[in-house]
Amino acid sequence: MKNKPLIIVCNEKVSTDKENNFFCINADLQIVPDGLSKFFDIYCIFRKLKKKGNHKFDLTKIKTASNIFTFIKNLVKTLSLKESKYLIITITPYSFISFLILYIFKKNIFVYLMSSGHDEWRHILGPWSVWIYDLMFKIVTKNSKVIVCHKRLYDEKKSFLIQPARLNQTWFQNKKKPILDKARYLYVGRFNPEKGIKNFIELFSAIEKDAQLSIAGEQKKIKILEKNNIDQLGYIADEKLLINVYDAHNIMILPSFTEAHPYVVDEALARERPVIIFEEISYVKGNKYGVFIIKRNLKELEKTTNFILSNYDKIQEEIKKNNLPSREKMIKDLTNIINLN
Repeated sequence: MKNKPLIIVCNEKVSTDKENNFFCINADLQIVPDGLSKFFDIYCIFRKLKKKGNHKFDLTKIKTASNIFTFIKNLVKTLSLKESKYLIITITPYSFISFLILYIFKKNIFVYLMSSGHDEWRHILGPWSVWIYDLMFKIVTKNSKVIVCHKRLYDEKKSFLIQPARLNQTWFQNKKKPILDKARYLYVGRFNPEKGIKNFIELFSAIEKDAQLSIAGEQKKIKILEKNNIDQLGYIADEKLLINVYDAHNIMILPSFTEAHPYVVDEALARERPVIIFEEISYVKGNKYGVFIIKRNLKELEKTTNFILSNYDKIQEEIKKNNLPSREKMIKDLTNIINLN
């Protein structure tokens, strides 16, 4: 039986090479379409990325656009596909305009909220901008089927909840013992304002004891980080190399001001590395063992760090109790939601 069409509409940017292969920077963006391609005939509409991304799609039916007009043109071409459903990933001006067109043509629309747009707009553009997002949010969610990765993102009675995951069996194999001679912090993520990494660097720089901080996720080196005890590892796309990076550190730090369901927490716990987060995103912990919530100050950071290093074996035993989500289950849950609605 031939799979039915599922058109994925997303604001993220994608690049192509001479062989017509497609690449993205965001690993999450690659995992979801590729995973769903086993159950649907996937068409993707993205924005165009000039530089080459790090994560290669296994898909070929991808259209990229350098402006909103081409983006909409690519969308309109899919309207004739029979029995098609549409999955909008996150709400942005591009995806909002796409939604309006799909709504006019009475298409079956799903929206997948991967993060809190309200918080992101507040941190990136300022509080004045939140009303713009809120207007788009209310219109889209009222007139589509909502899928969320955390119940705080929308009314749990009116949405479908899934557990996002990147983890496969590789993440749980060949675990290595940590080096505990000093605090070896690891941050994996972007250098965006809402991620709080600049704030953490200020705290880290005030630590009097010997400590190390590694930052993975940025393509280019940041000039303000030219310090002997701060390593910039760049973006690490290879899964095995990323696992080795986790293993080389003893504490994962997530200093974000806002998050939905950060994959890095599960990745660190899969490698049995404790995680420190701050009060603003306390909801991220859920029922997970090995995640420590602290106030955003030096005293709390040092106190918790010392506790972790002094009780590492015991904490690792607690971490083993976690039931971490898998990539396979995430795709299966998404597929079931889309097929049954």
